[in-house]
Amino acid sequence: MNAALKIMMLAVALAGCGLREPMPATQDVETPTLTPRASTYKDLLELPRPKGRLVAAVYNFRDQTGQYKPTPASSFSTSVTQGAASMLMDSLAASGWFMVLEREGLQNLLTERKIIRASQKKPNTPANIQAELPPLQAANVMLEGGIIAYDTNIRTGGDGARYLGIGTSIEYRIDQVSVNLRAVDVRSGQVLANVMTSKTIYSFAQSASVFKFIEFRKLLEAEVGYTTNEPAQLCVLSAIEAAVAHLVAQGIERHLWQVADESQKDGSSLPKYVGQYQTSLQGEGGTQ
Repeated sequence: MNAALKIMMLAVALAGCGLREPMPATQDVETPTLTPRASTYKDLLELPRPKGRLVAAVYNFRDQTGQYKPTPASSFSTSVTQGAASMLMDSLAASGWFMVLEREGLQNLLTERKIIRASQKKPNTPANIQAELPPLQAANVMLEGGIIAYDTNIRTGGDGARYLGIGTSIEYRIDQVSVNLRAVDVRSGQVLANVMTSKTIYSFAQSASVFKFIEFRKLLEAEVGYTTNEPAQLCVLSAIEAAVAHLVAQGIERHLWQVADESQKDGSSLPKYVGQYQTSLQGEGGTQ
């Protein structure tokens, strides 16, 4: 092996060491873990405690984008998760401001209650279903909305360089998902608060390659790289968590609901979202 070929192979090896992400351990891949949460989840946990929790119902929180993944999976898989209602109920419970009622699976709940009533009429009824069923609890507010937009390639770019057949390149792409959440008074049907949040989805690729003739009929060609895609469902979850925090802040600013202790406001995550809400009001006033 001549010296030139050794130098080229060494250059590719060094580039590969710098670009390649380590393969995850087998144990990490096979072991289930809790879903990682963004900083918005911590903000929900750090909200001040309410004077009284709001009894809320979530019937549906749909994907309203109507977008599918690019071919060949476009006919089978949507671009965003269809489980946003479950994410919303988890975020509402984590905030501590809402008592969430089961409404998405209401038909299943009613069917189970019918089964209990039918069982109570039979002899030797188990003790756990002998008591009379209480009526279902009614909600004070209803949470509506959905995933309203998924925009791809809102910004793309990168850079690269090649010299004597040896080069590296970096590329990135930014998508964006938008969520709408509104609180509706069940008695009057009035929309009490309405918020829209957006979260970017970041994709990144880096690669290095060598394409060079060592001799007249001997070609050295090598390539190494990796791609990182931010999970879209985690971005949707983060946008929903931010929407819940903004909804609480907006309600407090409009005196729709109150905190239990006013002194807790400054040490919580509430000023962050109140400040963003007031900034958006100033922006709306400036454009009118």
